Amino acid sequence: MLQIPEFQIPVTEIQTDFDCRIFIKREDLIHPEISGNKFWKLYYNINHYLGSKPENPLLISFGGAFSNHIASVAAFGKQFGIPTIGIIRGEELEDAWQDNPTLYKASQDGMQFVFVSRNDYHNKERLTHAFSLQYNNALIIPEGGSNAAAVQGIQYMLGKETKDFDYLCTAVGTGGTIAGLSKFAEGGQKVVGIRVVKDDSLPKTILEWSGRPNFELVDANETRYGKITDENVRFINWFYKEYQIPLDPIYTGKMMQTIFDLAEKGYFAKGSKILAFHTGGLQGIKGANQFLKSKNRILIDFEE
Repeated sequence: MLQIPEFQIPVTEIQTDFDCRIFIKREDLIHPEISGNKFWKLYYNINHYLGSKPENPLLISFGGAFSNHIASVAAFGKQFGIPTIGIIRGEELEDAWQDNPTLYKASQDGMQFVFVSRNDYHNKERLTHAFSLQYNNALIIPEGGSNAAAVQGIQYMLGKETKDFDYLCTAVGTGGTIAGLSKFAEGGQKVVGIRVVKDDSLPKTILEWSGRPNFELVDANETRYGKITDENVRFINWFYKEYQIPLDPIYTGKMMQTIFDLAEKGYFAKGSKILAFHTGGLQGIKGANQFLKSKNRILIDFEE
């Protein structure tokens, strides 16, 4: 079962010339393979499931070609000896997954794949129902790991070290992380979600999970999920050279770039303290660079 780490996750100040102070909490360091918010999203889901002592346990979840969630579920399965199945978006990957760094590593960790068309993938209720009938003892975890149990797990991203911040910031994909931050934030804290997907249902979903209207969504500079721009790659490379903190191009890179843009435009109150959560996802950089190289574009580079 997943255990709460005994070490304290570091909080690092990002030195800037803005009239507010920006810090980053390195949740990406929580576990070498079950990274960032994925660790906490899985925490209650998997521990409750294993606590029921299921016969022949099995974990099933959904994800795309470079999904950090798929990588995390596979890594958990390997660590605890539990079979895993990944329902992967895109039939074209069925004969090419060995060339995909994320899926290859997940396979090495023991995950079996079921590749479905993009149209079928969008109907996850039907897929979930079909797999629950076929594997009635399995734990089927939603895409991105977001559900009510995941929201409860996110509370562990908060603690004594986060109480004095005025703003709590996170990237937003499926909404579970921001909902957890919103639900368990201190009374005077404002939660800011940097949305990296075009999904008009997110505000309603987040409010239903959180129960508190203390959050605001701000669109990242690019909200097409998985879209990597040269501008963001340049920012990620600059950020690493400046602060020695790696960011990924799908979530945290877009989040930090947007936070810097907001600070420059005066979005945050003068003298306020902003805490951004590094939610991991660094395993996807190999695949991102593979794609960028194929297009003769600039690469994510963490060399000094």
